[in-house]
Amino acid sequence: MKLLSVMMFVLALAVSNFAHAAGEIIIKFSHVVAPDTPKGRAAEKFKQLAEQMTKGRVKVEIYPNSQLYKDREEIEALQSGAVQMLAPSMAKFGPMGAREFELFDLPYLFPNQEVLHRVMDGEVGKKLFAKLDTKGVTGLAYWDNGFKQMSSNRPMHSVSDFSGLKMRIQSSKVLTAQMKALGANPQVMAFSEVYTALQQGVVDGTENPVSNFYTQKMNEVQKHMTMSNHGYLGYAVIVNKAFWEGLPADIRSELTEAMKEATAYERSIAQSDNDDALAKVIAAKTTTVYELTPAERVEWQKALLPVHKEFESSIGADLIQSVNNIADQYAKEQAASAKKK
Repeated sequence: MKLLSVMMFVLALAVSNFAHAAGEIIIKFSHVVAPDTPKGRAAEKFKQLAEQMTKGRVKVEIYPNSQLYKDREEIEALQSGAVQMLAPSMAKFGPMGAREFELFDLPYLFPNQEVLHRVMDGEVGKKLFAKLDTKGVTGLAYWDNGFKQMSSNRPMHSVSDFSGLKMRIQSSKVLTAQMKALGANPQVMAFSEVYTALQQGVVDGTENPVSNFYTQKMNEVQKHMTMSNHGYLGYAVIVNKAFWEGLPADIRSELTEAMKEATAYERSIAQSDNDDALAKVIAAKTTTVYELTPAERVEWQKALLPVHKEFESSIGADLIQSVNNIADQYAKEQAASAKKK
């Protein structure tokens, strides 16, 4: 495995150096979702900014909707240098040996976006990106999609409603444990295959932020969605390490700034995109949207919070505690602010 990593690094470096010598720097940016999702729109924003800031020395080619690679293939393609940039969900890093990223899959860990961003933009986020260095990958930014909601052709109000349901998940041991804790049967499947699988009854349901649910037309094949906010789906924008380190310093600096601006843009639109998608799902009247009662939410949390303990050894008890500490600090700040008013 170590020899293979070295070979991929050398190959990517050779390809990168050839492109630079030819005076043409092309970044192939591949992703698996629709262009009109927060990730899709942010990728286009990065393209615009990168080409503008480098005065045309860099060309960014965007390949959405799994046009080049499906979920399981894209990271290997990045490591080999076949593409230069991706924005995979954090669940993708567990199977490649960076299990710490499964922190973001833990159910009911992040109480809100403010805590989430403090985690991503602080020491925890830096530590996680450092885990990718030995994989031939460099982390550039964390992008939002949003909190996930459950969908199926059966109403899901109580935990018992999940009994026997075949629920599609990404490849993540945490998500497998999550579905099992609810009494469902987890089914790992590429995102590009989910609509057809739901349509044909291969799986009964899935979990997604509403923007993914709507842009993939899952509301056409799912009768019920529960606004559970039980988990989070976000992305890590990553680049082939050899390619990145082989760039001229001024180009790398300009691309870093372009990514910073694209990230601010992406985060600003993620929640509004989900809100707009929810309104469209409700207006379509093909999917019944249900809001958990406080008592039902407590029942879900009681069933799912033991998953945290189960994965302390693989994710790191210190990382989980760091998130809890940040959440506690945020809660204290909010309480102090409320007292002053």
